[in-house]
Amino acid sequence: MSPTRADYCALACAEVFRGDGEVMASAFGTAPAIGARLARLTFAPDLVLTDGDAALVSGAPVLGTPPGSLVLESHMPYRKVFDVVWSGRRNLIMMASQVDRSGNQNISAIGDWARPSAQLVGVRGAPGNTVNHSTSYWVPNHSPRSFVEQVDVVSGVGYERADSGGPAARRFHEIRFVVSNLGVFDFDTPSRTMRLRSVHPGVSVDQVVEATGFTLTIPDNVPLTREPTPDEQQLLQMLDPKGLREREVKE
Repeated sequence: MSPTRADYCALACAEVFRGDGEVMASAFGTAPAIGARLARLTFAPDLVLTDGDAALVSGAPVLGTPPGSLVLESHMPYRKVFDVVWSGRRNLIMMASQVDRSGNQNISAIGDWARPSAQLVGVRGAPGNTVNHSTSYWVPNHSPRSFVEQVDVVSGVGYERADSGGPAARRFHEIRFVVSNLGVFDFDTPSRTMRLRSVHPGVSVDQVVEATGFTLTIPDNVPLTREPTPDEQQLLQMLDPKGLREREVKE
């Protein structure tokens, strides 16, 4: 069976954790959750996964496993989470309602701050996350409304703002990747602004440019996102037997 767009997205999310070693992996969204589990089962065996509440889990549980059926490695009191966060030993994939060319993220509100047209979930822990450990973003519906010139509210801190915050803000700050349903993006440019890293098969560079509300850095040769190996393809099916990833990813 040929990989689907959702498979490529889940694999791209897994690549976020490559080379991390023993860090706490947190992943929000279906493709990121699958990606973190896939990474642990393959090239990142030292990743530490959580139940999203107060425990570290053993292995890489199938998506949708009931909490009572999880095999737990240890209890993790809420205060202990902050010890990990503040030490830089966490890698997080958050979702983003808006992300801009400097890597600022918005999950708070759309429109004018004084009278927003849409209220979202609030800034949550995004400011502290982004200045204390590696953070990446998952955007399942790439459009000019989600990839914007400037976010309406800065929830997650991008490179320009982190630089202005001094050494404390820069110490662990890293916006590693942005993964969307069209491709993968990074900030590996002299100005630390967004660059197109790869496009998913079936997507053209022109499609990405048209769906982005700011000027991207485009390399001369943009590769395709890596294809899952046969073993990885089997693991994707094992981790998500109900095909939940297909419902999340827009083509």
